[in-house]
Amino acid sequence: MTDEVDHIDIALLETEPSPPERPGAIPLPRELVPTLLSGILVVLILFALYFAAALVVPILLAFILNFLLQPVMRLMLRLYIPEAIAAGVVVAIFFGALVMLGSSLAGPAADWIAKAPNSLSRLEDRLKVIDKPLQQLQRTTAAVDKITENPSTEGTSVTLKGPGLRGFLFSGTRSIVTGFLTMLVLLYFLLFSGDMFLRRLVEILPTLSDKKQLVEISREIERNISVYLVTVSIMNIGVGVLTGISMYLCGLSDPILWGAMALFLNYLLLLGPLVGVGVLSLVGLLTFDSLGQALLPAALYLIIHLVESQVVTPLMLARRFTFNPVAVIISLLFWYWMWGVAGALLAVPLLATVKITCDRVRPLMAVGHFLGTEPRA
Repeated sequence: MTDEVDHIDIALLETEPSPPERPGAIPLPRELVPTLLSGILVVLILFALYFAAALVVPILLAFILNFLLQPVMRLMLRLYIPEAIAAGVVVAIFFGALVMLGSSLAGPAADWIAKAPNSLSRLEDRLKVIDKPLQQLQRTTAAVDKITENPSTEGTSVTLKGPGLRGFLFSGTRSIVTGFLTMLVLLYFLLFSGDMFLRRLVEILPTLSDKKQLVEISREIERNISVYLVTVSIMNIGVGVLTGISMYLCGLSDPILWGAMALFLNYLLLLGPLVGVGVLSLVGLLTFDSLGQALLPAALYLIIHLVESQVVTPLMLARRFTFNPVAVIISLLFWYWMWGVAGALLAVPLLATVKITCDRVRPLMAVGHFLGTEPRA
């Protein structure tokens, strides 16, 4: 009997009907000590995640990419390709696409970076309208500093010598490359292993209800995040294509570069579009003489983004993802503070994981209810 419970089939757990839920109010924690201990545990986990970012972020990115690439993996398995070979092919295609895209965009990006120092004088001429207020602010600041400084105190200059720009760039590049390779290796084994971790966890749990609840939570997380990532990726590709076409029609050089920039920035909620508007505004000011023509690329990009975020995204994702918008913004700011750009990329998948888990675990249903909102009609 023990062997039958330990090796229970996940498919049977998924098909077994759930027990009816009791109607009534959302359950709230009533015992103070367990609640406080749980809060302390959460704080300690967040501290550990902050200091272990170099290890945790590649692992989480690998899991997220595993959800994104699972449809391709399943398609290859239907073609009777062995799992080890299929996982290697999927990872190789993903890595090759990144390398090809990066190599095609490296040249135009390097040209714009090389032209940046010579373009500063042109940019200063275009921004003379705000030059006088800035000069006045600078004179005021200098006067305040002169008043507050103590003439009787002899100043001692202290020079802090750091590792230098080359060492900083080398260290940063090395950490990025190490994290990227770690992510690729873990992604391969995640694609190759499939449901191995889930089956082991199912075998460990003691009761049938716990096993069934774990399977339901994991399947819902995988299904929802996979649909979200695939849908968002398709929409972002459309935003990139439309942005590239718009930049070409505006007369801006390297439209593929700006389309790719719009594609990747659209993964960063709120922050990405703001950066895109700022970059295209500067590029327009450096390229065109007329102020209206200079601001046209940023305006077109903003219109494309507004249509995508206010019309297309609600139509395609509102029924599946009904998050409290305040919770989304807080999650975005918090994870950006924790892990930078990588945290902003992981903010929505992490929020979805937390909400799905809280909705399925009875003591945490109040948290899941707070994170949700009413779906749009």
